[in-house]
Amino acid sequence: MSEPGWRVVLLLAGAFRQGVDALHSELADQGYPGARPLHGFALQAIGPEGCTINQLGQRLGVSKQAAAKTATGLEDAGYIAREPVPGDRRAVLLRRTERAEEFLAASAAGFEHVVDRWRRHLGAGRFDAMVEALAEIADDGRPIGDLPGWLTQRPST
Repeated sequence: MSEPGWRVVLLLAGAFRQGVDALHSELADQGYPGARPLHGFALQAIGPEGCTINQLGQRLGVSKQAAAKTATGLEDAGYIAREPVPGDRRAVLLRRTERAEEFLAASAAGFEHVVDRWRRHLGAGRFDAMVEALAEIADDGRPIGDLPGWLTQRPST
């Protein structure tokens, strides 16, 4: 039976959403009840070396104002600290805190739990075939994890 194209794409989005929701349920149980998907994207964008608000906006594909709002939320949650940028009194460096590193480690482990459940549900053969097929479809030369930037872009024609 052939599924309509829109349904196939929505099934992929639904699997993504289910995985992220399962992850965040697990994270809430581990002491991160306020964690949101944007937090993980933003903390990855900040990176281990840190970045400025302008750089965060560029990396996420959002305005400086949206990046500043995201940074404030991350700071309120204890995931980042602000430091002065040497030589530039106006710029502020966003740095991940120990809590952020613990959150990212818990998130990585949580994704492994989600994938393990999918593997058990589908069986190893079907799961491996699915992963291979998705990797083939998704391999278009762009970074796979660039969702925040992609979500704010206009479609190319």
